[in-house]
Amino acid sequence: MRTSTRGVIAAAIAASITGWMIASTGGAQETAQEAPLRCNEQQPETGLVRGNWVVKARMSPEEQRERRRLAQEAIRVRTQRYGFFEGFGRSEWNPHPPLHYARGIRVFGLPVRLHERVVPAVRCAEQAIAESCTATPYTPVRLSGIRDRNTYHNGEVSNHVYGIALDVDPQRNSCCGCVAPWPDHPLCRLETDDIFQRMAMPECWVRQFQRFGFYWLGDDELRDTMHFEFLGDPDRIVAR
Repeated sequence: MRTSTRGVIAAAIAASITGWMIASTGGAQETAQEAPLRCNEQQPETGLVRGNWVVKARMSPEEQRERRRLAQEAIRVRTQRYGFFEGFGRSEWNPHPPLHYARGIRVFGLPVRLHERVVPAVRCAEQAIAESCTATPYTPVRLSGIRDRNTYHNGEVSNHVYGIALDVDPQRNSCCGCVAPWPDHPLCRLETDDIFQRMAMPECWVRQFQRFGFYWLGDDELRDTMHFEFLGDPDRIVAR
């Protein structure tokens, strides 16, 4: 019997939400609760949004100093919440590296490792997508989560090292403001001002992530359409 694409997608997402399994570092699995999460909607914290603290050459010396101060404050908050990544912040803010808190899960039917504190927020987005995005079906094929090295080379630290960033299909969703070879991606060469024309993922998916404290780097000057990072309050993800 043939099953419609939409039916397969809905079934996969529903199975991921209600019967999802978390893989531990030892390979064992534990079953999470099957009841739908009661999720709080929230905005990203202003002080953690890259565009509010990144330093640019055209800024005055005073503004650059203030931006560097804000950048260090953002590192302090992330370190305290998610772990100490060597070279950024202080170990006394958190004695463990982010990888200490990493958990293997399946999201949209795909494996990925993330910081345990943001897993519920990803589940909230996944749940909302299953409920609200059936009119624009999309099947991810690859996810990228926590990393053990920093992929920024300009003094910044990527939210991937904290385990709070999730990339969805890097080969299908472009990053036109990133370093080469990204600007040569076919989607980046399109003559359009519509960021959603530079990605395969539906806009509906972006909007659902944004409801739950995720900042989408498609709104950043990097135009990184694959990338979501949790910049909300991890203590407010699930309604008590």
